[in-house]
Formats: sequence, structure tokens, C-alpha cells
Amino acid sequence: MFSFARVWKLKEVRSNVLFVFAMLVIFRVAAHIPVPGVDPNALVDFLQGNQLFGLMNIFSGGTLNNFSIVALGLAPYITASIIFQLLGMIVPKFEEMQKEEQGRNRINQWSRLLTVPLAFLQGYSLVLMFQQQSGASLFIGGHADLVTTLLVMISMTAGTIFLMWMGELISEKNLGNGISILIFAGIIAGLPSYFSQSLALYDRSQLITAIIFAVLTLVTIIAVVVMHEAQRNIPVQYARQMRGSRLAGASGSNLPIKLNIAGVIPIIFAISIILFPSVIARFFLNARTSFLRAAAEWALQMFQNQLVYGIMYFALVFVFTYFYTSVIFHPDRVAENLQKQSGFIPGIRPGRPTAEYISWVTNRVLLAGAVFLSIIAVLPLIAQQITGNASLVVGGTSLLIVVNVVIETMKQIEAQVSMHEYEM
Repeated sequence: MFSFARVWKLKEVRSNVLFVFAMLVIFRVAAHIPVPGVDPNALVDFLQGNQLFGLMNIFSGGTLNNFSIVALGLAPYITASIIFQLLGMIVPKFEEMQKEEQGRNRINQWSRLLTVPLAFLQGYSLVLMFQQQSGASLFIGGHADLVTTLLVMISMTAGTIFLMWMGELISEKNLGNGISILIFAGIIAGLPSYFSQSLALYDRSQLITAIIFAVLTLVTIIAVVVMHEAQRNIPVQYARQMRGSRLAGASGSNLPIKLNIAGVIPIIFAISIILFPSVIARFFLNARTSFLRAAAEWALQMFQNQLVYGIMYFALVFVFTYFYTSVIFHPDRVAENLQKQSGFIPGIRPGRPTAEYISWVTNRVLLAGAVFLSIIAVLPLIAQQITGNASLVVGGTSLLIVVNVVIETMKQIEAQVSMHEYEM
């Protein structure tokens, strides 16, 4: 049973929790520091009711509202990580590097280096995107010279590197994934203003709609918790072994296969990818070649279409669920560890047949998890179509991230507490 009193009694665990909390406070302070020369008030009306930029605001941890120095969030770092993970599936050299600790460290270092040019690219594209979509300049005075533009790009790039460093520091404390925790903090910080704005828009005649929204939100939270905890147990038997001078008897156990092994990472990956084409297309809107201009305009129109956007978002989350699971879960290694421990699945031969069986079970279980994650991702679009109201929607992605981060963090804290109590 989780108890804050137990956490507070253990000095190391207490220090880790306080450190993470301090990092989140620093993050929220940085989220309110606007980039130089930009008028944050010009963004308020534009961001309201815009699905694409609302998604970007969630992904950046709520920092886009203020156009702060950390407005890019961790998107460039996540994009760089995706690139190298994809290379690991295509290039044999990267695949071998991912299997070794030293190779993984080198790939992580390359991901950090690639983050810098990606942050510059996305920072400049973000400025162009707001100017072209809003029809007004974001800069104080109505225009920005080259020096001001470079200053904005450097500020946002530095903010991304700062968040990347903070995320790694949080991850080192073993209280959860640092990237997910930072995004979680941004979502939680934006909830009070979101609910106050939503309540201000509805009168008594729309009370039924608000009640339906509250019920759907509660059902979504319950569904996320149930699906997060769901797992398929594969029975495992361990043969009799010699332990010292005694012969230990055979024992049975279970190999749990979670329904959602990948957590919220597939949604974070999907958001990063679905925003990238729009970022690139902005650079070609004023191209001299008519073909490039037409292609850029077509790409932007396609992503502004709610149906196309929803289908692509659904598909990307589905695909990335399988992709990220294949990155973090290796049936062949699980089968190898079972064999080393004299364990076997009844009716399945050890070695490769065991790995194939585990892979078969995982793919079947993962199908339900991938469909669930995909539905949660497009839930706001579905709610808009059903209710016909664009402002009162179930933030499925936000709820999923919040619930998953809370559950995982509590489990990590509980594990550290149990480990220290066992050592004592």
C-alpha cells in the first residue's frame, strides 16, 4: 500500500522526490519566461479552438501559450531519438550498437547533438507558422529583423537543451520517465485555466452537455487505469536445481505481458511525427518553384482536414505502439533468461520456440493495447463530432499521460521504498 509517511521517513527516497519536485518548479518558472521581442498576448485568441496548435501546446507541456523560451518543449529531442531508433531497424551497425551499453550511450550522445539543428529548424518554422496562420506578426512593433529572429531561435534552442538536461536528471532518480513527467507537469499546470474557461462558456441550457462531458472524462480515466494494469500471465515452470548442498524442488510462476507495454511513448512519438510535415511545408510556401509551393499548400490543407488528421493520428499511434514495444521488449532475451534459470513454458520447448511463443502472445495482447491507445488519441475529435462543440472535449491524450505518469511514478516510489526497507 502506497504511503507518503513511508516515503518521508527514508532519506534517499525523500531526496529524490524533492529533487524531482524542484525540477518541475524550475520548469514551470521557465515556461513563463517569453522569448525576447515577442508579444505573448497575440497568441491567446489564435490558440483557442485550433486543434493542431492545441496539440502542440500539450506536447510542449503547456509552454506554447506564453511563447516561452521552452516553447519547443522536448519535441526536437524526441524527433532525434526516433530517427536513431528507426536507423537501428534499418542499418545493421546501429542495430548492433543498440544491443551494447557503450553503443547505446553513443547513440544517446548523437541524439543530443542532432537535437540542436532540429531545434533551430523547428524554432524558425514555429515563428513562420504563427505569422502565416494568424495574419499578424508576433513581434513587438509588427516586424522582426534578422538579429531578433536569430535571438528567438537561439533562446528556444537553449530552452530545449535545458529541458533535455532536466529530463535526463529526473530519469536518473528512477521515479519515472523524465520526458513524460515534464509533459505531465505542463498538463497539470494548465488544468485550472482550462476548466475555468470551459465553465465560463456554458450556461444552464448546456448543463446536460457539461454533465455528459464529466461522465465521459470519468469513464476515460477508469478505462485508462484498467488498461494500464491489464496483463496476460504466461505460466512458467522452473526445474529442480541444486542450491548449495540441497536439491530445490520445482516451482511455478508467471511471466506477465502487459496490455500496454509502451505506455504513453507511442502517442508522444506520433505527435512529433504528425507535426513534422507541417513544419517542413512552411519553408516552401514562398518557394519559386510552383510545384513546391503547390505541394506545401496541399500538405497544409491535408493536415488541417479533421478527418485526414484523425486517420493519420490514429494510424501513427497504432504503428508506434508496435514499434516502441519491439524496441524495449525482446522475446528472444526473455527466452534466453528463462533457459539460464532452468525455466520453461509448459508445452513449449526452450530456446527459439519459447521466444516465438512469447512474441506471438505479445502481438495478440498488443493489438488491444494499440487500438485502445489510438482511440484515446483521437477521442477529442470523436467528441467534437458527436457533441458538435469544439471547446468542450475529452482530452484523451492529456488524461492518458496524466494517469500513466501518476501510476508509474507511484510504482517507482513504492519499489524504492520496499528496496530500502528490505535492506534495513
